[in-house]
Amino acid sequence: MTETEPLVYDVVVIGAGPVGENVADRTRAAGLTTAIVESELVGGECSYWACMPSKALLRPVIAQADARHTPGLSHAVSGPLDAAAVLTNRDGFTSHWKDDGQVGWVEGIGADLYRGQGRLAGPRTVEVTGAGGERRVLTARHAVAVCTGTRAALPGLPGLDAVRPWTSREATSAQSVPGRLVVVGGGVVAVEMATAWQALGSRVTVLVRGAGLLERMEPFAGELVAEALAGAGADLRTGTSVKSVSRENGTVVAVTDSGDRIEADEILFATGRAPRTEDIGLDTVGLKPGSWLEVDDSLRVTGHEWLYAVGDVNHRALLTHQGKYQARIAGAAIAARAANTPGLESGPWGAHAATADHCAVPQVVFTDPEAASVGLTLAEAEQAGHRVRAVDVDLASVAGASLYREGYQGRARMIVDLEDEIVRGVTFVGPGVGELVHSATVVVAGQVPVSRLWHAVPPYPTISEVWLRLLESYRDS
Repeated sequence: MTETEPLVYDVVVIGAGPVGENVADRTRAAGLTTAIVESELVGGECSYWACMPSKALLRPVIAQADARHTPGLSHAVSGPLDAAAVLTNRDGFTSHWKDDGQVGWVEGIGADLYRGQGRLAGPRTVEVTGAGGERRVLTARHAVAVCTGTRAALPGLPGLDAVRPWTSREATSAQSVPGRLVVVGGGVVAVEMATAWQALGSRVTVLVRGAGLLERMEPFAGELVAEALAGAGADLRTGTSVKSVSRENGTVVAVTDSGDRIEADEILFATGRAPRTEDIGLDTVGLKPGSWLEVDDSLRVTGHEWLYAVGDVNHRALLTHQGKYQARIAGAAIAARAANTPGLESGPWGAHAATADHCAVPQVVFTDPEAASVGLTLAEAEQAGHRVRAVDVDLASVAGASLYREGYQGRARMIVDLEDEIVRGVTFVGPGVGELVHSATVVVAGQVPVSRLWHAVPPYPTISEVWLRLLESYRDS
C-alpha cells in the first residue's frame, strides 16, 4: 500500500454521477480547482443502471402501443417486439457499460478524476483508496461535496442473497428476457420494469404490499397504470407481501403472506432506496454512517460549514433531474462562499436556494399510459393546510389526444389554491403526457395566477389544450 503527499484543491467531490459531475462543472466554471472521486463508472447510476437503460427498454414499448392505436398503421406492428434488438439498442445507450466518454467530459471541464473509494478522513479531507490499495489524500480549501447517491434497499428475508434477486441494476442490464418475472413493489421502478419486461415477452407477476400502485401520486395515476398492466397480461396482486423466497433447481419460489406459491425465473425487488453513505467516513466528522444527510437549502450539511450533500443522498427528491438542479445550486453557493460574496441569495427562489425541492418537483413515470406530476397532490395540499380545489378533466375530451391515439384514455388534475389563485400541483395520466409536465412545472414554480394562465393560449390541436379545459372547468365549477 502506498500513500502520497496530500493534494490540495478548492473543492473535492465524492461521486461522479450526474450530480457530482454538475457540482464539478459549476465549481470549475467559477474558477475553483476541483477533484472528483468515483469508485465505479463515471456517469453513475443514471447512465448505466437507471434512467438511460430503463427508458431505452421502454421507448419501443410505448412506440408500439401508439402505432397499434393509429388507424392505417396498426396492421404494420401486429407482431411482438424484437427483444434482442431492444436489448442491443439499450446496450448502446449505456455505452456498453464503458465510461470513456464521461471521463473525457470530466477532463474537458478541467477537473481531476481519481478512481477509487473516497472516504472522509476528518474535516475537509478525503482519502481515496484505489483498486490496487494505493492511497491518496485530498484536502479541500473550501468544500467537500458528497454526491454518492443511493442503492437498492432489499428486505430482510432469510436466504435472500442465495436467491440472487434482481434489483433495479439487474432489471435494466439483463442480457436475456426471463420467461417468468416476479416484481415486488408498486413504485416507479416496479411499474416501469413490469411494463418493459411484460412487453418484451416475460409473464410478469406484480406483488404490491399496499392498496395500489404509485401511491405518492394522485390515486387515479396508479389506477390507470394498473388497468393497463393487467390489460397487457400482467398478474397484479395488491395487499400482498412476500414472506419467503428461495431458488430451487434454478427456479425462484416466492411464498406470499396468504400462502400462495409463485414460481419464476427471476424476482425483482423494487422496494425502496438507501443512501450510499455506509462507507464514506461520516464517523470521522461526527455523522452516522449509512444515514441520509440533512442539508439546508444551499445543500450544506447541518452543522458543517464546509460539507455539502447533493442529490439522492440528502433524501429531498430522489430524481436525477432534481439532483442536477441541486448541483447547480450547490456549485453556485460553494463558489459564492469561496469568494466571500456578500448577500448570499439563500431566500426562497434565490440563486443559492433549492426552493423547488419543497413545492415544484416534476416526475414522469414512463409506463403506458405515462404518469406525470409536479407539485402537491390534493391530499398533500390539504395536509399542508392550503385551502384548495381539485379540478379534473378527461384527457380524451381534448382534440389533440384523440389524434395522438385512437381510443385515448387519460386524466388531468389541477390543484388551485383558493386564497391566491395559484396552482399548487398538476397531475397528468395518459399516452404522451410526459411532454406536458414542464409547462406545469413552469406554472407551479412561477406561481402563475390563474387569471394570467387564460392568456397562455395552447395551440390547437395538441394535447396541451388540456390547459384550456382545466381553466374552463375551474371557472365553471
